[in-house]
Amino acid sequence: MAGNLRDVAWYASLLMLWRRLSTQLRRDGCPTLRTGDVPSVRPSPECRLTGMLPRHRRAAAACRSPEGQRRGADTRRVLSARDPAVAWLLDEGDPAVRALVSRELVGRQAPAEAAMRSPLVRALLTDPARDHPYAKWTGAHWRLVSLAELGVPARQPEALAVCDMVLDHWAAPQRLEEVPVIRGRARRCASQEGNAVAAACRFGFAGDPRVTVLVEHLLEWQWPDGGWNCDPRPEASSSSVHETLPALWGLHEYEAATGDARCATAVHAAGDLLLRRRVVYSRRTGQPIHPSVVQPHYPPYWHYDLLQALLVLGRAGLADDPRTVPARQMLAARRRKDGRWRAVRPWWRAPGATGSGVEAVNWADVAHQMATLNALRVGAADHSRGTDR
Repeated sequence: MAGNLRDVAWYASLLMLWRRLSTQLRRDGCPTLRTGDVPSVRPSPECRLTGMLPRHRRAAAACRSPEGQRRGADTRRVLSARDPAVAWLLDEGDPAVRALVSRELVGRQAPAEAAMRSPLVRALLTDPARDHPYAKWTGAHWRLVSLAELGVPARQPEALAVCDMVLDHWAAPQRLEEVPVIRGRARRCASQEGNAVAAACRFGFAGDPRVTVLVEHLLEWQWPDGGWNCDPRPEASSSSVHETLPALWGLHEYEAATGDARCATAVHAAGDLLLRRRVVYSRRTGQPIHPSVVQPHYPPYWHYDLLQALLVLGRAGLADDPRTVPARQMLAARRRKDGRWRAVRPWWRAPGATGSGVEAVNWADVAHQMATLNALRVGAADHSRGTDR
């Protein structure tokens, strides 16, 4: 009898603690936890030895649902399956692209594992450790970002292994300690940590201490104008759009997963930096920052262009800002008569090519499919008439 009472008392205490945690998380803006909601968090190697996360990270990790559904602003658009571009993507698209179109553009169900039927996804998961993690474009870092963008499910074991590899590389203490600070500004290519954090959060690593370390450094490295830059010249005082956009994305994904208010502030400052430029224009000359930024590319890697900028700004809840309209109109003007967009001047070369920039996979027509999907995601179809481009 005494044993039964002890069991009941233990269960009641556990239930009370669970309810208190749920209440606190609701106050912090996190989804309500229910019995059976077990957060999917990948602990660091040190934590795996003890089987638990550090205490101060548990509440933040619990904010993330198993499939990473909390994304901040909902950028989904409901389009007709009869739209020529949508119909093309659904009929001829890569399996991963078809699943994204079904879920995000036409409101249809698509299984979480649909992306795993993609030959491109399978190739990205093949031998990711063969090169340096940041080797362009075969390293694990680039593969991880592509896997996240192709909608690979958060619990996919091979993708989680790639994520571990990437986080181990970027969160190495010695590397972080070597970032130079000149005239009070950290000179860091924050696109590296930004892309890594964004992809890691997509795969459920927001509660991982390595991600936390990278986020803390991104916040510390942010320049007064709201962005980031690796320019070592002492006189450099303006942030780089190339380094700022991925960092913005990473901090947004982390804030969406954990509710970290500091990240929300940093994202707003970075977004305002890009919006003051009307996404693609130089504030000094009023002309496009560079000819490449007004052309859509895929994959963009660390490069800045109007398509990737509109996509990330939309994810961060800034799509309705009127300063995005000129860039959206410019993108809309690039729509072809068949309703599609083409990714131009690729930054990559197909496997087997000589020289630099060789990819792990041949994106071929999938590059155009992803460019079209992303253009539809950001609402470029609302402004387009179709051209011969």
